[in-house]
Amino acid sequence: MATMAASGPLAGLRVFDLTRVLAGPTATQMLGDLGAEVIKIEKPGSGDDTRGFAPPFMPGSRESAYFTGVNRNKRSVTLDIATPKGQELALALIARCDILVENFKVGALAKYGLGYAQLHERFPRLIYCSITGFGQTGPYAPRPGYDSLIQAMGGVMSLTGEPEGLPQKVGVPVADLFAGLYGCIGILAALRHREQTGIGQQIDIGMLDTHVAWLANQGMNYLATGENPPRLGNQHPNIVPYQVFATEDGHIVLSIGNDPTFQRFCQAFGLAPLLADPRFATNAARVENRALVTETLAPVLAAHPTAWWVEKLEALKIGCGPINRLSEVFADPQVIARGAVVEMARPGAENDRVKVIANPVRLDVTPVDYRLPPPLLGEHTTAVLGELLGLDDAAIAGLRAEGVV
Repeated sequence: MATMAASGPLAGLRVFDLTRVLAGPTATQMLGDLGAEVIKIEKPGSGDDTRGFAPPFMPGSRESAYFTGVNRNKRSVTLDIATPKGQELALALIARCDILVENFKVGALAKYGLGYAQLHERFPRLIYCSITGFGQTGPYAPRPGYDSLIQAMGGVMSLTGEPEGLPQKVGVPVADLFAGLYGCIGILAALRHREQTGIGQQIDIGMLDTHVAWLANQGMNYLATGENPPRLGNQHPNIVPYQVFATEDGHIVLSIGNDPTFQRFCQAFGLAPLLADPRFATNAARVENRALVTETLAPVLAAHPTAWWVEKLEALKIGCGPINRLSEVFADPQVIARGAVVEMARPGAENDRVKVIANPVRLDVTPVDYRLPPPLLGEHTTAVLGELLGLDDAAIAGLRAEGVV
């Protein structure tokens, strides 16, 4: 059965997806959401490792929540590229594709005839995106890359956590996610270049590279001073007060980004005398006197419950917010209004529906297209090999008997 026709801005493009786990699948799901046809190549019998990253499973199914979150808008084809016949089929499919995305170790695909240099010579229009832990060059290139390892080596763990506590990783796999998103950006740029020249190229994404790139203000703080920024817990390195405070019944984030806002805050809550104190008068002074500012404001915030503070501060247009658990995030009226959760048809799942987190990119003319739910392992093997390569059921059955698909 043919896939539903795509309607996004990348409709008509086809992706040969040799990725698994998170970084690569993040990139290819974004391409699929934008309309590209994504053919996800999986190892027969086992598939993407994240199919086994469970529990939890999706309700009423044996599909892992992890896999489901990053594999919609893809067709799953089982193919053993370690076999000669599998390599022949891979090359035949690649000949019909615009983009190849892979996250194998450096050089691993070359032994199957699927390395960039090999394919570029044969298919010069092919855009080839490689996502690895450390990139294609440098002394660490042969090493495997894992999210927590990259968070450690890339510096963010040294910046995260309480000042006297242990270094902490971020609670979601940001190293993987950023690598996937940067990979997608590179692919889109390469598509534009190919449109102008007719020539494809390789996009070399190293997770450590992308991790260093998003150190942002903290990285620049180091470059400006030569000093390692300290861990500040929930405080901001360059703005005070911009942090978590305890309230009467919980906690709140108070985000005061400039001096006029701090003045409004002080005038509204009986703290006007602080404005005459040079230690409080400017943001630079408050950063220098961080502990004093925190100690002074803490009892003020603790005097009222969180909801009281949110109401008062929002009325004054002062940045603030509760610290939501995920149950509160997905029940938030703004999150609901923005359609952050999408239900997709999924035969065999509970109520034949599956919930996924929506793509946050909002395009008013060519919106994101939710046409295919995350696939079962090998769900589309027969259809893809029939549609693209003209193989009949008997030929595919023979390949299946040999373990090729």
